[in-house]
Amino acid sequence: MVASLGLSACAGAQAPSAAEEQAGEAPSVALTASPSAAAPAGPPQGAAKGQVVAAAAATREAVPHVAAYVPPTVPAAARQAVQDAYDAVQKRRWADLDQLAPTAAADPVLGMYPQYWALRRRLQDPTQPVPDAAVRQFLGKAQDTYLDERLRADWIVASVRASNYTQALRIAPVRDPSSAVQCALLLARHMTAKHARAAEVQEIFKPNADCWGMLDQVNADHVLSRKELNGLLRDTLESGKVSDINRMASVVFDDSAMVQFAALMKNPRKWLDARPQPKAAVDVELVTAALARLARGDDRAEAAQYVQSQWASRVPKADIQWVWGQFGLAAALAVEPDAARWYRQSGFVPMTDFNHAWEVRAELRVSPIQWDRVAAAIRKMSGAQADEPVWRYWYGRALAAQGNEQAARQYFESISGDLGFYGQLASEELGHTPRLPAEPAPVDPAWVAQARANPGLERAVALFDLGWRREAVPEWNFALRGMSDTQLRGAAEFARQQQIYDRVVNTSLQTRQVVDFSQRFIAPFEGRVAAKARQIDLDPAWVYGLIRQESRFIMDARSHVGASGLMQLMPSTAKYVARKIGLKGFTPGQVNDFDTNTVLGTRYMDMVLQGLDGSQLLATAGYNAGPGRPKRWRAQLQAPVEGAIFAETIPFTETRLYVKNVLSNAVWYSMLFSGKPDSLKARLGTVSPDTVKTAMP
Repeated sequence: MVASLGLSACAGAQAPSAAEEQAGEAPSVALTASPSAAAPAGPPQGAAKGQVVAAAAATREAVPHVAAYVPPTVPAAARQAVQDAYDAVQKRRWADLDQLAPTAAADPVLGMYPQYWALRRRLQDPTQPVPDAAVRQFLGKAQDTYLDERLRADWIVASVRASNYTQALRIAPVRDPSSAVQCALLLARHMTAKHARAAEVQEIFKPNADCWGMLDQVNADHVLSRKELNGLLRDTLESGKVSDINRMASVVFDDSAMVQFAALMKNPRKWLDARPQPKAAVDVELVTAALARLARGDDRAEAAQYVQSQWASRVPKADIQWVWGQFGLAAALAVEPDAARWYRQSGFVPMTDFNHAWEVRAELRVSPIQWDRVAAAIRKMSGAQADEPVWRYWYGRALAAQGNEQAARQYFESISGDLGFYGQLASEELGHTPRLPAEPAPVDPAWVAQARANPGLERAVALFDLGWRREAVPEWNFALRGMSDTQLRGAAEFARQQQIYDRVVNTSLQTRQVVDFSQRFIAPFEGRVAAKARQIDLDPAWVYGLIRQESRFIMDARSHVGASGLMQLMPSTAKYVARKIGLKGFTPGQVNDFDTNTVLGTRYMDMVLQGLDGSQLLATAGYNAGPGRPKRWRAQLQAPVEGAIFAETIPFTETRLYVKNVLSNAVWYSMLFSGKPDSLKARLGTVSPDTVKTAMP
């Protein structure tokens, strides 16, 4: 009943992304160093990311002496001016900022923000001159702060847009620059006689205004070859974003070719039927683009037959192979069984990392799995991609299935210390009993006191107190730069004292040697969430694992699509569940109330679980993407598959990562709550087209 409604507790962007973080913010810290010797043939070898020694071996730091914390005196009028300035920004009353900034400056904690907002607005307005003198004056007061870093980034971009390339290059560099800043700086270097290289352009390009401007200029200066331009176009075609595709095509093609490109984008089959044998390079590229667009049509099988019969012999082999890779991708994202067959026709043509990943996933869904083809697909990847824990795990599985147990074991050992999804699975493949990491010594209060006295963290807490999370989170994260493990744990404890639970988790995740599960897997609210779960016989570890992924325990969390509260309930879902359980007088405003949110959230989890045969794997996917989707995905299976394969082949990037993180979290919470080993494999179970088998009750 519930599964057929298509409701979703939380929702997000469902379009697949080429940038796939395999573990999100899940921990990737090894508990013990792997002593593996030479690795077997296959993808490049290396230790698991973040691999470190056990917590007990961490270097001890001298406990700092910190004077008693004295909160700064904040004049009420100054803080009010800061709040009024924030309101002015939200309502785009830009003229108010300059009037409020002098009064706000008397706030010793947040007083810089109104002037920063005013300067940022001027830097982002191309109709105004770049306020160089005012920016320099501000930076002199804001040195080594987050606003210093942020404003320098905006100043670099604004200077390049104003063609002041020399100044842009003189501005002190920023850490972790955005693609816009990187493109601006590359253009500045290019325009000051340090010509850009094609490899640099290809590496940093992202479809935003500053990168388009850079690309236009370097293309006009013939930095990129025709082949390199075609590669950028093909990557953009793969994204499916029509506005970006058309913009990239305008870089690649002249006006005459653009007329043809517009026609093929509108109706590729009609355009192709009227085309003669392509001879010039530009004609080949246009035909290849049109053939790739056919993969996105309603009848892929008929389109593939048309490509094979009418065009396969008329277009260069490498181009046709790339087209088959696009057919494979479109079919894989639709979880169609033909995906692997089309991918196998793509040969070894270079593809994006996103597409290479889906070729492996397509092979994993074949029944029976041909593990040699899984291994071959992984070997097509770049060294960096093949070295990710996800592909090291599946390559190890492929080796084991082909009888090379020793080589497989080396692959599993290389990631078994990783605390995320695939590290857990690798550890189970090695026969290790799941265990919690060694508990580190308690954090000395002096380290918490040091965190409390940190000006950046102080600013962040003030912003959190005002409810300005968008400003508070980067302030907090910036203040953590350069901190040792002990300092990070102290900052995490400070966040716990302030009840900023998401910063407890995310700060502790940054430690490199010490693994503190009391911070990384906090279970706040004094057992009240677990009590709600037990009232309906729901696994508390699974509930906590889901909340940790959904909201990081932020009670008033809101997603960009309107999901709210600890358990990120969509308004329609909350209303439906309230009606089904007979919750009288429910109003949408109650969804952020702790008791209401957790009652509705746990009841919805239970409804989805019962509608999906008791499978936590399917129910987790259903909670994120709507319960109808996992039913459709499993209905397209050719035969039963292990849960790990089903999880890895979920076509929505957000949901795939969500499912892996939630179930990985649940295993750790289970062991924390019970003190007993728990199996990720058992939680994943087996998924078949019609029924679900799982070891979980």
